[in-house]
Amino acid sequence: MTADLRLAPAALTAWAAAWWLVGSPGLAGRVAGVGAALLVGFGLAAVRWRGPVLAHGFLAAACVLAVAAGVHVQAADRAPLEALADLGATARLEGRVVSEPRPATFGDDLRWVLSVERVTARGVTTRTAAAVEVTAPPPAPAFGAAVSVSARLRPEQPGRDTAARAVADGVATVTAPPGAALAATHVLRTALLDVTADLSPQARGLVPGAAVGDTSRVPPELTEAMRVTGLTHVTAVSGAHFAVVVATLTTACAALRAPRAVRVGVLAAAAVGFVLLVRPEPSVLRAAWTCAVALLGVALGRPSAGPAALATASTVLLVVDPWLARSFGFALSCAATAGLVLLSGPLAARLAPWLGRPLAFALAVPLAAQAAVGPVLVLLDPSVPTTAVPANLLATPALVPATVLGLAATLLAPVAPGPAHAVAWLASLATGWIALVAHWFAEVPGAAVPWPGGIGGALLLAAATAGVLAAVLRRPVGDGWPRTWREAARRPLRSLRHPRAGGPPGERVTVALAVGAALVVAVVLVLPRALAPVGGVPEDWELAACDVGQGDALVVRTGAASAVVVDVGPPGDAAGRCLARLGVERVDLLVLSHFHADHVGGLEAVLARSEVAAALVSPLDLPAAAAERARAHLAAAGVPVTVAAPGQEGVAGTMAWHVLGARAAASGRGEEGDGANDASVVLALRTAAGLDVVTLGDLERPGQEALLAELRAAGWAGGVDVVKMAHHGSADQSEALAALLRPRVTVVSVGDGNGYGHPTDAALDLYAGVGSALVRTDECGTAVLVARGGGIALACTD
Repeated sequence: MTADLRLAPAALTAWAAAWWLVGSPGLAGRVAGVGAALLVGFGLAAVRWRGPVLAHGFLAAACVLAVAAGVHVQAADRAPLEALADLGATARLEGRVVSEPRPATFGDDLRWVLSVERVTARGVTTRTAAAVEVTAPPPAPAFGAAVSVSARLRPEQPGRDTAARAVADGVATVTAPPGAALAATHVLRTALLDVTADLSPQARGLVPGAAVGDTSRVPPELTEAMRVTGLTHVTAVSGAHFAVVVATLTTACAALRAPRAVRVGVLAAAAVGFVLLVRPEPSVLRAAWTCAVALLGVALGRPSAGPAALATASTVLLVVDPWLARSFGFALSCAATAGLVLLSGPLAARLAPWLGRPLAFALAVPLAAQAAVGPVLVLLDPSVPTTAVPANLLATPALVPATVLGLAATLLAPVAPGPAHAVAWLASLATGWIALVAHWFAEVPGAAVPWPGGIGGALLLAAATAGVLAAVLRRPVGDGWPRTWREAARRPLRSLRHPRAGGPPGERVTVALAVGAALVVAVVLVLPRALAPVGGVPEDWELAACDVGQGDALVVRTGAASAVVVDVGPPGDAAGRCLARLGVERVDLLVLSHFHADHVGGLEAVLARSEVAAALVSPLDLPAAAAERARAHLAAAGVPVTVAAPGQEGVAGTMAWHVLGARAAASGRGEEGDGANDASVVLALRTAAGLDVVTLGDLERPGQEALLAELRAAGWAGGVDVVKMAHHGSADQSEALAALLRPRVTVVSVGDGNGYGHPTDAALDLYAGVGSALVRTDECGTAVLVARGGGIALACTD
């Protein structure tokens, strides 16, 4: 049976238009005009002629017009906040909380999204309708509460769904509680957390995660294991959870012989309640609207096909909120659903002769989903999870009892905590199996293999996947499709040796497609690994201090073949060779702490070896000649450059970063005599494994004391995992800063036999005195750190 894809072109057109226009909202008005003209043109043509081309053109033009109009109107609503953010203004924001809080990357603050209705700045109050991400001290207001908060606004990246970021001056003031329905869901979510509080660590996180999407208590190591094995959908509520809820209620309605109208009403009410309970995240909205379209078809007696329901729901959502086009959660949800409705049936039909129908369908579901989401995942993490399909095959069946029992515990928790605890414990048996599968497969060697990142890598993986699927699915079952393993193995070889004896002529195309896809995979995955130098770098490394001689080059891993790099060492290719040895092909963020030669000299070589996505540089262009050269190299490589400022933060792959210090004026003369050391960019980073890292650049004592004052004023609690010692271990260190940081490991990047006397005994004794283990590149070579079992392991690779 051929899938009904008639609405797919319109949905893809809406997506493309939305993705483009949210990044260039100034063009939305003109694009809306073009869309209107095309709509009229196709409409007039349809009066005289008939045909699918005109119908598709009419729908596509309508989508362009609707999306462009939506962007134009919403961009006008966002404009007041964006203008104030560009000025760095302090404003009073009034609106409603539209997200659950989550921890800020560093410190004790919480982040939540505020739908702003009024903004007051400089004595002027303006009505608006835009979202702002607020960072504020705890406690966070409840979802749906009306609040007022004074905050300093900061610009947001273009294309983000929030118009600005806001750093609050204090705790937000609640001016009105959530409505009755949202208040009830808050009680349910809180009660579930209470009844699961004394369960095992995995259950404390996964039972609320599977039931209501609350991932606040999932252990970091389990989060990483689920990411590597493609099991994050367990706690990312979307279509699978809706399917479980709908199937459960449908079975109950059928058992009670409820009429169609009652079934539709029950399912619609349950869908609305479930959205409120789990919160309207992008993947939840996609699933809910797809469910709504399907229910409408049932109510009208015309059940809609899966592809049509998905296309309709996606188009409606993109018109209402065009910024969803750039949401990875929305993209993954749509891709997974498309893969399931389009590919799982044909794949199951191919596998059934070999495996039997039940096992064939069970295997086809994760195969179809992984084939569809793979290219999107590569944009987030340039790697391919080789264990995702078997992990999902084993773990996903446990999602049904985990979700059903978790929801039952949620509904019972406020009124019957004891029985709710018992039901939650039963759910923990299912989540325990999921956690066991995730941990086991994450530890398999090669669980995630590097793949080229960016759009090119996504297209390459899509092409390889399409080649394999085309080879497998291009002919109907029974038309020469092999029925046994032996026949499947013999026939391609016979086809290649004797084309006319190998079955139908089209079989040669099938073989060519399969071989071509295999060659793509071999070239991308196998060849680089075969040619890579062998040098004892642990596969699970988190951080490396490259041995570049007297200079700095720190590498913090963000993915299978990507990293954040802080400084690039002295002139030469030492930093570039280090990146190659670590397997880093893409630099998500290149930080140049300051422009001394021992920190930026290797820039040209690094740019020649690696793809650099973005750069963050010191605000002080000293020495002027070195700064000018560095900026010229970055510009020639097409690398976007941002000048660092305190408070900037972001996420690179699996790692978060935050600028602690970046002074625009020199405060000390230092050994080099120009004062640039104290303008060093100071970063705090958190790795995927949860290691907290602070890089101090070449700060002298005055710069360290200034940083200390700022950290104390911000309420920095201190105590980190790794510190890159300031200025190669010079004697000019702040005792108070070392005491505040109290690192478990201190890395000293220094050249053997340097003429500066680095590192000094005083600096080494200072950090050893606060309980830190010392790692020196002049003794260890390239020092690689690994997080294992709650500790930090060291590998000296040179």
